[in-house]
Formats: sequence, C-alpha cells, structure tokens
Amino acid sequence: MSLRYGFGTNGFTAHRLDDTLTVLADLGYDAVGLTLDHTHLDPYAPDLPRRVAHLARRTGRLGLTVMVETGAPYLLDPWHKHAPTLMSREDAGRRVDLLARAVRVAADLGAPAVHLCSGSRPPDMTDEEAWKRLAAGCEEVLGLARQHGVALAFEPEPHMFVDTVQRVLDLRRCLGDPDGFGVTLDIGHAHCVEDLPLLDCVALAAPHLLNVQIEDMRRGVHEHLELGTGEIDFPPVLAALKTAGYDGPVSVEIQGASPNAPEVARRSLEFLKAAEPS
Repeated sequence: MSLRYGFGTNGFTAHRLDDTLTVLADLGYDAVGLTLDHTHLDPYAPDLPRRVAHLARRTGRLGLTVMVETGAPYLLDPWHKHAPTLMSREDAGRRVDLLARAVRVAADLGAPAVHLCSGSRPPDMTDEEAWKRLAAGCEEVLGLARQHGVALAFEPEPHMFVDTVQRVLDLRRCLGDPDGFGVTLDIGHAHCVEDLPLLDCVALAAPHLLNVQIEDMRRGVHEHLELGTGEIDFPPVLAALKTAGYDGPVSVEIQGASPNAPEVARRSLEFLKAAEPS
C-alpha cells in the first residue's frame, strides 16, 4: 500500500484556494491540509456555509481528502501567536469557539479530523493548572466532535506547552483515553525537539496516529525546510509509517513555500515518492 500525500494550504498563501486545489490535484496529490484563516477559508466569514459547500463539491470532484487545521498563528489575536489558548484564564472560550467551528467545517467537508495544538502556558500559571484547563477545553471540544463524527488530532509543537508525543499521550490519559482523540505527528518537529529518536517517535504515536505532517528540519532549529535540505533521513520514516499501517494523509508543511509554491509542491511530491520504499 502506498502512502497518501497532501500539501498544506498555509504554503499557498499567494494563491486563491480554488487555484491551490487545482494545482495540488494536477500534481497528483491525494490530500490537502486546510488551515482555517483569513487567507483561504475564514471560519468567521458571514457566508461560511456557502463557501464550505462549494469547497466540499470542489474537493470531491478533485478527489482530495481534507484535513482541517487550526494552526493559523494570528487568527484570534493580531499581537500574540496562537493566543488565546485553551489554558487562558479570561478568554479560552474564544479558542473553544474556533475549534467548534473547525469541527463543523470538517463534518461538512467529510474530513476525518481537526488538527489542534496547545499554545504556550501562561507564565503565571502552574503546570498543574495548565493541564487541568487544557484537558477541560479538549473535553468540551471532544464532546462536540463526537456529535459530528469528527476526531481531534493533537499536535506536539516546539516551544508550546505540549511539545512532545509523550505529552500528547499524557493529555489523552487525562481525558480517559477516549476514542476520537489522537496524534498529529509532525516529522520535522519530532526531529527538532524530541529526546527520542525519530523512528521511536513514530512508533510511540502509531497506535493513536490520525494525521502526519512532514518537512525537513535541523535539530534544535524550528524552521520548516524543503525536503532534502535538512538533516532528516526520510526513507526509514516513510517505511515506519507504512509498517505501522498508517493510512491517513502525509501532508507537506512548508509555510515559506508561497512565493514559489507550485514548484515546491512539485519537488516535494517527487521527493516523497522517490523516498518511499516500495
């Protein structure tokens, strides 16, 4: 079985969404990582239902699976990245509302999951309080997600409160190990910050793996690089995903690709297909 490759819309911010989808389908991608933001699909747009209905028809015709992502850094706060969070004392409800909107969008698009991450712990908050607030927020969103038949795929992100696969699994245990709550594994992030070897991170995430993002990276430097220009040895990683039976999208995540997005997407797909063990 071959892996199914996608590309994130946050690497196509100079393109209209319809044009982005056309380019990805023409190149041979199977999936698209759709970041909800002001650029392509604004979750607060007054005509959101019409846009989502159009997008559902478009991705259906093009044969693209959608993964809904909520990592736009300044969507809720123009001054602070990824704020507010589910841990925020005053306005965590705004993050819950965004995630609820994302769940409804995912359901209407037939997307299997919504990607989310923790953001940073408020500096005056203890870890114990942060875990409680984060778990409570996730539990609230998870209840809505269950109603819509959508899973939550939590991503460990460098420099955030939840920054490793193990901490995602710790959060999952705080929630009672529920069905429908799993892991988004970003291969570059794992190489960047995890203490475990990269293949061990894949194995740790595998039982609960719902989404994979992929890019090259250097150890300790959180910069998304084009495949083949960093330090990661990709064939063993792709082999490990196949051995684990992962059948979701493997989406390229290169936010800086926009000035030359079609060519970066072309090179990325060619690289991945050449690196994937037969």
